[in-house]
Amino acid sequence: MTFNVIKLDLDEALFGLEPRADILHRVVRWQRNNAQQGTHKVKTRSEVSYSTKKIYRQKGTGGARHGSRKAPIFRKGGIYKGPTPRSHGHELTKKFRKLGLKHALSAKAASGNLVVVEDAKLAEAKTALLAKAVKEQGWKRVLVIDGADVDENFKAAAANLANVDVLPTIGANVYDILKRDTLVITKAGVEALEARLK
Repeated sequence: MTFNVIKLDLDEALFGLEPRADILHRVVRWQRNNAQQGTHKVKTRSEVSYSTKKIYRQKGTGGARHGSRKAPIFRKGGIYKGPTPRSHGHELTKKFRKLGLKHALSAKAASGNLVVVEDAKLAEAKTALLAKAVKEQGWKRVLVIDGADVDENFKAAAANLANVDVLPTIGANVYDILKRDTLVITKAGVEALEARLK
């Protein structure tokens, strides 16, 4: 297999913007926050396991008065104002998310790390063939964006390679684009992106 690199006139509105770090940063933060599980949890004094008996008498000990061993000041007591399960996600308008994707594509184009290929298809799902083709191109960490559907053989071969990611156009996102050194888009992928981001 060889990648057939082609020259295409790319839409300036998608690939010709001046990349803005603040826009990219906001979209990446929105993505990562939405992906965060938010299942962190500690036990409060009402949830820790201990006797409810008064720990020592009120008067005459010379110490401060205490009723519960579950109080936060004691070892193994409840945690005061600790983390509870919550969503870390926040809203970002659809218009802004589109803008972020355009700036990510423009950033790759501006740095010369955007490659357009005819297609991403394999006759058989052989990882070795794909690994050899990627090595011949001199790509280190690469993200391949295909059209609406990804070739099954290509997808299966890429699954075993740590340095190759494959996404359909609908899955194209700012974080994955910026994370990889080289962005490879098929001809069908370019057309689908242009239609999606119009």
